[in-house]
Amino acid sequence: MNWRVISDYYHRNRGAVNGSIIGLILALAFLAFGFIKVLFIVFCMALGYYIGKKTGEDRYFIRRIFHEIKEKIFPPGA
Repeated sequence: MNWRVISDYYHRNRGAVNGSIIGLILALAFLAFGFIKVLFIVFCMALGYYIGKKTGEDRYFIRRIFHEIKEKIFPPGA
């Protein structure tokens, strides 16, 4: 296995890789094994990858998402 290639990939996609690892760790911490539970683990990893990738591309992604959720829950002028 070429560790240089892995290292280069990690440095190019740090947010996505870290998000996937965090999603995996959280999923394993909450679940035991089973088909449905494994699907949940895969879902958590994909969600972590997506959030990490978006955060790596746009540092204000999380702040913007929370702002949109807040605007839907508490609309201005309501």
